[in-house]
Amino acid sequence: MFLNQVSGYKNPFWMYLLGSFVILIFTIIGQLPLSFFITDESISAAGGDPMTALRSLDKNLQLLLLLIPFVFGFLGLILVVKKMHERSMRSISTSRNSLDWKRIFYAFSVWSIASVLLIFGDYLINPDDYQWNFNFESFALLFIISIVLMPVQTSLEEYIFRGYLMQGFATLFNRRWATLLTTSIIFGSLHLFNPEVEKLGIGLIAYYIGTGLFLGILTLMDEGIELALGFHAANNLMTVLFVTSSWTAFQTESIFIYISEPTLGGEIFASLFILYPLFIFLMSSKFNWSGWKIKLISKL
Repeated sequence: MFLNQVSGYKNPFWMYLLGSFVILIFTIIGQLPLSFFITDESISAAGGDPMTALRSLDKNLQLLLLLIPFVFGFLGLILVVKKMHERSMRSISTSRNSLDWKRIFYAFSVWSIASVLLIFGDYLINPDDYQWNFNFESFALLFIISIVLMPVQTSLEEYIFRGYLMQGFATLFNRRWATLLTTSIIFGSLHLFNPEVEKLGIGLIAYYIGTGLFLGILTLMDEGIELALGFHAANNLMTVLFVTSSWTAFQTESIFIYISEPTLGGEIFASLFILYPLFIFLMSSKFNWSGWKIKLISKL
């Protein structure tokens, strides 16, 4: 089983803490290109606000600079897993003999279709909430950047939280529910400084923690991170391509710009209590999941 793959390796919990620090250092190194464009002078010109200085750049350049650190972080993760822990990337990815790409593409396809339908459905119902923003040249460049680098960003997060750290905390707690809850809380808390939280309020962290729980349940029930990889990639990719706003973490040359004043409520409730459970039900039916209590609550 997925979490039991830590057995047979001499990887005490402190090594996972050290490994996380190494990955963080690689990610910080990956921010050097960003620091080349966001200088002290540009920050001063923006009234001392680095985020305002960043937003003054071309949107496609913004996205590129924000995604490059994840490439370095992924390199750091590979180094940590293979050299420090002397393990394979497969061992933190899946309990199967190899990564199941069919599972990844299935989850990606399902959530991509659902996301597009929801976006265009809301556009048809509330057209005044959206501003048409499509420009072929800008969108083409956005598409290339996104299709190449966005899966790296989402995959790094899944490999760290649903793979590396989930197995790491399993060595500490020896309880599946504690591992699931801890990684989800950390995942949600790291979104604390997202501009969405500043705009919508601290209550949005509950949504991020809930999303972490949802992705963790997918991982534990399916014995691998493939479904979480596909879902997360679809979620972020459809967002940056189809609709962004002035208050989201990624501001892109998307097809639509959401211009209505956002509220914390209905959409988050729908995601946590309707859409996520439906997705879990669909995956469970597709892949014949069983043993829910054992996989989610029991001791290792």
